[in-house]
Amino acid sequence: MNQRSPYISTVLDILLITLGTLIVALSVYFFMIPSQTLIGSISGLAILLANLIPLSVSTIMMLLNVLLLVVGFLWVGREFGAKTVYTSILLPILFALLEQFFPHQVSIMGDPFTDLLCHVFLSSIGLSILFHRNASSGGLDIIAKLMNKFLKIELGSAMSLSGMIVALSSVFFYPPKIVILSILGTYLCGTVLDRMILGFHIKKRVCILSQKEEEIRTFLLRDLHSGATLYQTVGAYHMEPQRELITIVDKNEYMKLMNFIERVDPDAFITVYEVHKVICRPKV
Repeated sequence: MNQRSPYISTVLDILLITLGTLIVALSVYFFMIPSQTLIGSISGLAILLANLIPLSVSTIMMLLNVLLLVVGFLWVGREFGAKTVYTSILLPILFALLEQFFPHQVSIMGDPFTDLLCHVFLSSIGLSILFHRNASSGGLDIIAKLMNKFLKIELGSAMSLSGMIVALSSVFFYPPKIVILSILGTYLCGTVLDRMILGFHIKKRVCILSQKEEEIRTFLLRDLHSGATLYQTVGAYHMEPQRELITIVDKNEYMKLMNFIERVDPDAFITVYEVHKVICRPKV
């Protein structure tokens, strides 16, 4: 069974990466192109260049991805991995198939703004699948890495900047309304994608001051099987010592904890923070 595990994991990776890439291709072909917006991506750049070069969008996309992969390997290093190479080649192939089978795509929603929203939602799902499998769609990711290395621009800022440049370039080919939609779509896509990626990992840091501290601590340890930390505090108003209980829980545990506290001590003082990452290093 253990010998098959790496094989099963590899097959699962390929299937999910293929699914994520397919979703991205569908969202671009059926929603972004009909809306005429240029969302900051390699697909948007290919659509832009199709106005200047007498080639199909899929062909331009393939040429751009291959060129960027070569440049990336030469100037950044081999940190892209097989997954990025796979998606960079797969995306234009899927796009070419869509061009072949659906040559006359029209707006499904009949409205550029609604098409834009559909594209943002679908592409964010596809990209989040790719990122969760430690892959990417290539393209602008490579440009961002180049900007990070040579211009010393932080990676996230480089991604946003390169995307915005593509979106702003639509001013040369489309009316102002489409330019504004392109900029708005690029911003929304990044925001929604961040929430989708982080949403899987967000936890709650709950700080509790309660007269029923012992009962709450027991509930955390016994029922939720969650750890907790106790801090000795002093209230500034009465200068009375009190212990603050702090724990980190996921969404389901958070609701159970809040319901329990509401029952045993409705007067408890609670503060809640979002936690995006928890690092637990084993003791040596």
